[in-house]
Amino acid sequence: MVILGIDPGSRKAGYAVIKVVGRKVEYLASGALRYDKTPEFLDRLGLIYQSVRELCQKYSPDEVALESLIYVKSIPALSKLAQARGAMIAAMSETCLGKIYEYSPNLVKSSVTGHGHAAKEGVEKSLQMIFGSQLDFKTSDESDALAIAVCHFLSRDAKKLGGTTSGKRTLKSVFSGRA
Repeated sequence: MVILGIDPGSRKAGYAVIKVVGRKVEYLASGALRYDKTPEFLDRLGLIYQSVRELCQKYSPDEVALESLIYVKSIPALSKLAQARGAMIAAMSETCLGKIYEYSPNLVKSSVTGHGHAAKEGVEKSLQMIFGSQLDFKTSDESDALAIAVCHFLSRDAKKLGGTTSGKRTLKSVFSGRA
């Protein structure tokens, strides 16, 4: 099974692709999608849609996971993030309808580090422990996307987009037998 994790944004977004075979997780790819060269927000929405559509075509994910909306102090920023997520979800639904999941930022951090309020550095370090220290993230959006994909792997019994997630599996419970 191939899982695409996305950390949504209206100026840049992170993505990561993992492959799951049984209980083994393999890192395939990750990166950042940049939209900030297009100054007008409404013009960026088409780019956001197209870039996520191309990701889905390139990696043919079986399931897609993304971060849910977060509380922000700026209503205009929240509105733009919501619209960007909408463009992404529309693109994903072409190939992954019924296979799109969302997770709260705290659940993602807790799944990867064991602490829901972990710093970005802690998330990156945990991911490097799982996938190898040679893994070098160019942006925190990229590492967040990988954490979202790993969170989905650990929370596969979650409800689909719009539902809640149980988050009962943790890294410790899955990887405890590894030396």
